[in-house]
Amino acid sequence: MRLHAFERTPRLLRTRLAAMLVSVLGFGAAQAATDVQVWVSLIPHNQAVFDDLVDDFNSEQSEVRVEIKTFNTSREIEPALLERVRDKQKTPHLVQIDDNRDPEALAAQKYIAPLHTLLAKYPIKHAQWFVAPQNLSMRDARGRLLAFPYMIDVPVMFYNIRAFEKAGMSPAVPQRSWYGLQEQLVDLANKATRNCPAITDQSVSVNLENLAAVNNQFFTSADNGTKAQSAAFTFDTTFVRHLSLMIAWVRSELLVDPEPNVFAPDLFAADECSVLWSESSNIGRFIELDTLKFGLTGLPYYPQVTKAPGSPFLDGTGLWATSGHTDEEHKATVKFLAWLAEPDNAARWYQETGFLPLTKQAFEQTGEGYYKDHGIEPWRELVAVYAKPPSETGRGFKIKNYPQIREMFHKKLDEALGGQYPAVTALTTAKSEASRIMQGK
Repeated sequence: MRLHAFERTPRLLRTRLAAMLVSVLGFGAAQAATDVQVWVSLIPHNQAVFDDLVDDFNSEQSEVRVEIKTFNTSREIEPALLERVRDKQKTPHLVQIDDNRDPEALAAQKYIAPLHTLLAKYPIKHAQWFVAPQNLSMRDARGRLLAFPYMIDVPVMFYNIRAFEKAGMSPAVPQRSWYGLQEQLVDLANKATRNCPAITDQSVSVNLENLAAVNNQFFTSADNGTKAQSAAFTFDTTFVRHLSLMIAWVRSELLVDPEPNVFAPDLFAADECSVLWSESSNIGRFIELDTLKFGLTGLPYYPQVTKAPGSPFLDGTGLWATSGHTDEEHKATVKFLAWLAEPDNAARWYQETGFLPLTKQAFEQTGEGYYKDHGIEPWRELVAVYAKPPSETGRGFKIKNYPQIREMFHKKLDEALGGQYPAVTALTTAKSEASRIMQGK
């Protein structure tokens, strides 16, 4: 059962009531709605939640009409936007884009309107943003919002409770240390899920980026690239030992690599895997599955490196406003964003998706019962830390040309896990290639 602090009127009834009101007051024909086009790409469950919210917004008022265009992946959105810019065609008003660990460079593009410039003209009243401004995601060096932080998530460790119970584990929860988890995965392989003890769709995030953050280490030099324009990856002994461990897990079939075009969270959702490291934005879809009994906790860490685990870097995407529109259109765009930020609507997005809360009000409005009823009590604690100023190692990192670097990292990890190279060779090569890519334009 979904727990919301509001009661939803059936959409069809609301739509009819709105139409009747327009007819009675007689201003429907005289006042045309301002269209706001939004480009997004979400997994089907989260797309349905967003579609429902937009339908509700459109039915509740007549001044603004939001239209959605969906893409197969978020990577397709920015090239499509650039094509419209080059052809001097009208651009959408909001686009879902990754800040690519260099948000100020994206905000400097002529086709982007930094969100703080719009909010200065059309403030969103009473909304208190949840994520602390010291985090680098979607913000500039002064802490100003560059984009609407709507699709922000973090990686977590999901686990199949029935599999842990079948393996005879009490309590039926995974250990947070990597070596302790290894012992559990052996039991899970022998007694529960032989074909899929553990799996991930976030290899770079788990094994490189957040290996640093969760173990309270810097991911790059210059304090994660925040104190100098050029930074370097060190990949010290922690990285070498960890990747060596993952290579051993693959060889012993504790960690499986899904077949091409197979989505790891789908295998977990189908009750085929014991452990999944993936984005928190899968929480909503997993909750909806009556057949899946799952829990979640933080990513594993190495007690030999840090006494207590740190928090993963923020990830995900935001809604970026575009330039070149009329004042009326910008005002309508912010009106839609303000509606999404209203406590009931923001709480609904948080509860039904697994993206981080947009506002403090959304987090506070989500009672303890939500977490308890869905068996995800640790989620509240894992989320709460992001409202506080982060540690120096956990606030994020800024790297030039990081999308290309990340793609290269993914390739090098695949090669190492596939047995083509030992860990030290793969990481040394990755470090060298990353330095070359950073120096490119």
